[in-house]
Amino acid sequence: MTDDINIRKDGRAGRITLTRPKALNALGYDMCLAIEDALDNWATDDDIDLIIIDAEGDKAFCAGGDIQKLYEAGRAGDFTYGRRFWRDEYRLNAKIAEYPKPYVAFLQGFTMGGGVGMGCHGSHRIVCDSSQIAMPECSIGLVPDVGGSLLLTRAPGRMGEYLGLTGARMGPGDAIHAGFADHYLPQEAWDELKAQLIDTGDAKLIETSAAPAPDSPLAAQQHDIDALFNGKHLSDIVTALEADAGDVAASALKAIRRNAPLSMACTVEMIHRLRDATADIRDALDLEYRFTHRAMEQGDFLEGVRAQIIDKDRQPKWQHELIALPDMAVNQMLDPLGADALTFDKEG
Repeated sequence: MTDDINIRKDGRAGRITLTRPKALNALGYDMCLAIEDALDNWATDDDIDLIIIDAEGDKAFCAGGDIQKLYEAGRAGDFTYGRRFWRDEYRLNAKIAEYPKPYVAFLQGFTMGGGVGMGCHGSHRIVCDSSQIAMPECSIGLVPDVGGSLLLTRAPGRMGEYLGLTGARMGPGDAIHAGFADHYLPQEAWDELKAQLIDTGDAKLIETSAAPAPDSPLAAQQHDIDALFNGKHLSDIVTALEADAGDVAASALKAIRRNAPLSMACTVEMIHRLRDATADIRDALDLEYRFTHRAMEQGDFLEGVRAQIIDKDRQPKWQHELIALPDMAVNQMLDPLGADALTFDKEG
């Protein structure tokens, strides 16, 4: 087992604790594989009634995937490593969403990207005052993945388009409103709840322990968001934002103008396809993998990581302009992969 994670049985619970607080509990490849093995073993273990996943430190549950190695491999012309990482990570995301036992996630601080995949598909998702949940992938030339596109699709109104395109951070009330979390409980009460869950294995205690959710600023903006983000294509949304003089439009435009146009256009298309299809987690992951499989070779991923994380110059040179983005580019990123399509076979 990797030192970055602590997996053990504790009373009636299977325990998974991320132990990289200095790295904001970034999710590495070995961590994904270890978690999957544990979940497979516990699914049929009669001594385990539920799963508890949490993390050390106050700053983050998991601020995303550890993309340093992905970037280094891609820069060296090795696209196989990233494709394998995403394939195996997505299989784990599906396993969490479909898990036969309660899966309880305690989401303090930053929960972003890969952290959403680990924490926000479970049956019981608990947030506190420090919680900040987001899908900021468009800022590095990816799309909301790890099943995040499905969560965005299921968000009320056009909140999914707003969150996916802007990468806006959700506090606890916002996360519950948008469907990324279920319950609010002050962090100082978490240890007591965990102890009860470990002792009894009774997930019903979560609902009875939860406190009233804080207000959601995004809920107050829902009407404006629905009006501004209901366009069929990215260009329609940008046009609507540019024509509006309100604060919601101005803030959204500022974020959108920083992000990768190809990623955002594909995000809109993905949400619309999944919404129209009444999709499940596997449909969403299959569509996401079409993009990520091509992200290094054909997309803006390597340039986005360079600009935001490696060189930190915040001056990415995207392939396309925000408005002058051909439909063909979106179709090419989301076309079926044929023999390379995502499978959910652990031996695949």
